[in-house]
This record gives sequence, structure tokens and C-alpha cells, in this order.
Amino acid sequence: MAISEKELAFNFNEDQMRLKISALEIELAKIYEGGGKKRLEKLHESGKLSARERIDLLLDKESPRFEVGAITGHGMYKEYGGCPAGGVVVVIGYVKGRICIVVANDATVKAGAWFPITGKKNLRAQEIAMENKIPIIYLVDSAGVFLPMQDEIFPDKENFGRIFRNNAHMSSEGIPQIAAVMGSCVAGGAYLPIMSDESLIVDKTGTIFLAGSYLVKAAIGESIDNETLGGATTQTEISGICDYNVPDDKTCLSTIRDLVSRLGKKPVAGFDRIDSVDTKVDPKNVYGIMPADRSKPYNSKELLKCLVDDSVWTEYKPNYGKSIITAYARIDGWSVGIVANNREIVKNAKGEMQFGGVIYSDSADKAARFIMNCNQKNIPLVFLHDVTGFMVGSKSEHGGIIKDGAKMVNAMANSVVPKFSVVLGNSYGAGNYAMCGKAYDPRLIVGWPTAEIAVMSGAAAAKTLLQIEVASLKGRGEEITPERETELFNKIKNKYDEQISPYYAASRLWIDAIIDPAKTREFLSLGIAMANQAPIEKRYNVGVIQT
Repeated sequence: MAISEKELAFNFNEDQMRLKISALEIELAKIYEGGGKKRLEKLHESGKLSARERIDLLLDKESPRFEVGAITGHGMYKEYGGCPAGGVVVVIGYVKGRICIVVANDATVKAGAWFPITGKKNLRAQEIAMENKIPIIYLVDSAGVFLPMQDEIFPDKENFGRIFRNNAHMSSEGIPQIAAVMGSCVAGGAYLPIMSDESLIVDKTGTIFLAGSYLVKAAIGESIDNETLGGATTQTEISGICDYNVPDDKTCLSTIRDLVSRLGKKPVAGFDRIDSVDTKVDPKNVYGIMPADRSKPYNSKELLKCLVDDSVWTEYKPNYGKSIITAYARIDGWSVGIVANNREIVKNAKGEMQFGGVIYSDSADKAARFIMNCNQKNIPLVFLHDVTGFMVGSKSEHGGIIKDGAKMVNAMANSVVPKFSVVLGNSYGAGNYAMCGKAYDPRLIVGWPTAEIAVMSGAAAAKTLLQIEVASLKGRGEEITPERETELFNKIKNKYDEQISPYYAASRLWIDAIIDPAKTREFLSLGIAMANQAPIEKRYNVGVIQT
């Protein structure tokens, strides 16, 4: 039997997606090694566990978990040997049945020193804890600020000091913070565990002080060893700044589990959940549905069938504003409102063709109303990006596209129910903003390996920049041959393509992770369960919206 063109396209797309997932797994395997096997062996010889080993022991076995920012720092700081995972491991997971976020310094990466991106990642972890009112656990093992880059991590508002400000705010809001000193904890970093609610220190390997023995000797001439200066016995029996002296890493982690088990229950947001129903369509079918060529249209509703319970949903205004799909559905039993870019080329009620992935006035108007309804009904929002931007041209401008786009952005930005963003493919320009990009406070935001985040596509940007470059060269009297023009175009496009890749975005924490598309349901379910820990206290108000 002959294979149809549709089946051939599906198989090709599937192969390309699997190659991307395989490449992702290879990169993650390298990242999980931290500073390398030799440094890990040295860590073990000193009686310590690695950051990832500590987290594995701390979290409930075989429970859902999500690592935030594994690709943080990817390709950055090459002059210093790199900074895998930003030198710190952050995981959302369950401790004794309670959702927590864990922050563990990786001592195999420059002794756990803080690079600028390390600070950004720590602040992201605290932001997640504060937004969702979940306990945060710090497993401290750090040499402090990476001094060659101190000017980029120490003085600014979103730098190192902001962490302690957040410690204080979380304490005032009753968000539990537990810190364990499991290695070095020096200088300004010493405030983090002591500004937490409770602190533990591991005997013989944990030390905490404002200045180590070498600096003390240089500053005041006193000769003293680090253990006597700030070891477990000193800090639990003499200074009293730590609450628990524990003999080893494993005892420390089991003690933290015991402390978490005793936390009292608090009110929840009350998002609706019923028994989960599997999708009727295999979630891995997304591999074949998603085109390898980002410019090609596809049936977005076929993707939804791979994502939502029983592969069914109730579509809101299905025949209006067709370039955006708005629908009520369930994901792992959780009630959600989905806002998804429709990548099919459709015809509106006036018989006009609308390009897939473009937001038109009627679509923006529909999405704004749907977002308001979800806030009214206390339903979390899920945004599925594959958007090239808002429609341009005289017809759209005269029809008020800016006004309608602003309406959608306003409704989304002021949302009080939690928002989750999944960048499936394109996420360009103002489309990224309207679909709840990072600037609009999604509780979590991830990308598929096919994600692209930028002002515009690589080809479009290269053409625009090429025109400027050619005009500039001609203005200086240079003759531009077709070959030279092609060379310039490829140079510009290659640089731009690097910047729009999901790895570039994830390395800088524009997205929290790159995920296997087939695991999107698991990610969203855990995210909503986490968000459910924070009761909604603010009334929904969109302010001024032009109609």
C-alpha cells in the first residue's frame, strides 16, 4: 500500500522531533555531570553528596518533579570554563507529600560560586516560592560570589542582595524556609540560612562565617582554623545561630523531611479537579503533528487531542476569531482555560483568509473576553504559543488592531488566576507578549525543542538587517555583488538563528526549561497543583480597556 503525503510528512516530522529530543537528552546528560566526574569523586571522598544526590534523597520517591533551569548558563562564561546549570540545581517536587521548591548549590562547579546567572536562578526559585506560597528548602554549599564577575552580581536591584530581601519578605508572609549548611557558607551568603526559619549544619563538612580563616588572619591578625571559627559545634553550641547539628548529609536530609512533615495545612486556591482521564490520542503523536518547518501550517486541534483529558474540550466562540483557539478543558483532572494559536489557514465569517499563527482583531477580542471569564470562574490559564505576531497592514491598522491587541494584553497581564505558558513553536514580537511571555509573570514557562523566541523569525530579521547593511555599505561607495549579498545574509541569519533557539532562551531563564512535548501534561499538572497552594486574594480588575 502506498504511503500518502500526509503520512510521509507525519513520519518526517516525527523523526525530526525525536532527533531534537535526543539532542536535548545528550545536553542534559552533560549538564547533570556538573563540574565533572573528578570533582564529584573528590566531593564523595570528603564525605559529601552531590547537589542532585541530595535532592533525590530529600524528595519523595517516584513522585512528580520538575527541574527549573537545568539549561541555565548553557554556552555562557566560556572564558571561565562554563557554568553548568548555573552552578545551582532547582527542583519543584514533593517532600512528605508537600509541594516544595529545593535550591541546592553544586559544589562541583567552581566550588558552588555564584555567577551572575546563578543569582538570577536563585531569585527565580524564590519568586516561584513567593507566588505559589510553597516552602523553599536551601541546601547550601557555596564558596560565595565569583569574584572575577562581582560587579555583575553584587550591587544591583536584581543581584545577590535581593535574595536576602526575599528571605525577609517570605518570612513575613509565613512561607516556610528551611536551610541546611552542607558545605561552605561564607560572607554575605551566610545571611541566607540565618534569615530562614530554621537552619541545620552538617558536622565536619558544614561551615558558616562572614570571613574565613585566611581573611581573618589578613584583617585582624587572628590565627584560627575554619572548623573552630564557624563549624557545626561552634554555630550550634557557642553562637547558637544554627538550630540542628547533624552528623552527615543523609541525616540532614531526613531531618528536613521530618520538619516538613510537621508543617500545618493552609487554605488553597480551590481550583477544580476531578479524576484524571488519559488522552484518547497518544501524547507522542505531537512529534508527527508539529511540522519540522516552522513556517508550515498544521491542525492545532490535533495537538490539543494529545494534551487534554479524554481528548475533548468545550470551545469558546468557535466560529469567531478563528486564528486563536479558546477552550475549557481538563489536564490530569484539573480544570483549565486554554488559549492556543491556531496554525491552520482559516476563513472568517466575511470569507477572508486568515494566516495561521497570526493574531487578528477578532481573535484578540475573543481571547480577552475568554481570559476575563476564566478569572471570573477561578480557572487557571494555559497559553500554547505558536505565534508570528499581530496582523499588520492598512486594513488591520484602520480596523484597530492595536486597540484590540492592547485589550488582550491588558486582560492577560491583570489576570489573578495562575498562568502557564508552553512555547510550542514560534513566539515572535508582540505575539509573545499577548500569549503571556516571561514578562507577564507566568507561574512557569517552558519551551518544546521546536520553540523560537525573538522579535521576528531569523529569515525576516536577516532580510531587514541586510537591507540596512547593504544601504550602509553602498553609502560608503562599496559595490555589493549578489555573492557578497548572500554572504552577508547568511552571516546575519546564522547569528540571529542562534539567538532564537530554545537553548539560548533557556540558558538565560527566559523559559524555565525545554521539555519533551509528550510530557507537557505532567508539567502542567504539577504546576497547577503547585499554584493551588496560593489562595487568590486579589480581585480581578482590568482597568481601562478601549472598546
